[in-house]
Amino acid sequence: MSDLAARLLRQQLSDLVPYESARRLGGDGEIWLNANENPYAHDYQLDDSRFGRYPEFQPPELIDRYAAYAGVNNKQLLATRGADEGIELLIRTFCEPQQDKVIICPPTYGMYAISARTNLVDVVNVPLDGDYQVDVDGVLANMDSVKLVFVCSPNNPTGHDMQPAKLRQLLEALKDQALVVVDEAYIEFSEQPSVLNWLGEFPNLVVLRTLSKAFALAGIRCGFTLANEAVIQQLAKVIAPYPVPEPVAQVAIQALSDDNLTAVANEVAGLNALRAEFAATMTGLTEVFPSSGNYVLFRVPDALACMQAMAQAGIILRNQSKQLTLQNCIRVTIGTEQEMARTTSALQAYFKEAV
Repeated sequence: MSDLAARLLRQQLSDLVPYESARRLGGDGEIWLNANENPYAHDYQLDDSRFGRYPEFQPPELIDRYAAYAGVNNKQLLATRGADEGIELLIRTFCEPQQDKVIICPPTYGMYAISARTNLVDVVNVPLDGDYQVDVDGVLANMDSVKLVFVCSPNNPTGHDMQPAKLRQLLEALKDQALVVVDEAYIEFSEQPSVLNWLGEFPNLVVLRTLSKAFALAGIRCGFTLANEAVIQQLAKVIAPYPVPEPVAQVAIQALSDDNLTAVANEVAGLNALRAEFAATMTGLTEVFPSSGNYVLFRVPDALACMQAMAQAGIILRNQSKQLTLQNCIRVTIGTEQEMARTTSALQAYFKEAV
């Protein structure tokens, strides 16, 4: 019976490699800078009196607060279990298995492809151009049977903002053909404005957001899909009946209070200052990618050797060498001032030995 699961597995999933999340990869260290997590923690209070009841489908106060924060109306918003559920919902809602396709633009976030393939939806790769921007002509040339185009801005793992002119060109060209999904998980760290104010202009625009990054709430799994009301209504047909657990809603509501929003803005400013300082130091040592996220990507002589050296120093980073064009590239999440000082020192020692 040991092979029962393998024999029962859907044939199309037999060769699927699961997404290698930071926690699945694991490691042994004191400083964890491999998952783009925010190092800060806030205090939250929980009221357990409703824990015995099923939660609201879309908690009204949560929806109202995030809608106000994002500058949209509450009918343009769906709360989900992280932005990852938003990706899954879009594919399940709009793509016919073994018929429709999605476009992704590597190097980029791996869950777009994983979610598509687990739902038997083909993935068309249209790589970013030499400047790590969306290849609009390449996308438009590959639109046969494509329902969704995923674009990450700021892009994970490179850190680049996607140029607004290119995003606008894409949205205009596909206005009556496909949804363009702009993943803004890291938008709070960017100086570039969100595309959310384009919702009234483009019925095919979908934006993904999360509380995992700037809000330091990766552990509660709370994200948002923002789109025109017609798109949200279709997604609501597919999402689970109770997608936002009561404790999650309570914490998220508190996180979106005026006082906490001020604290988040101050923390983001501090992390961005540390990012700039770290990137400047690394630029003196090697090739560094420009970043508008809470991370910095750079190239090393030997990624495996660097990862090993850093692990021996008690520091866990993320090797991005499997990604297209990112051979021997390592991504470092921006941590606290003390964590970054120790990481910088360890990397300087590695480069001194490597050269």
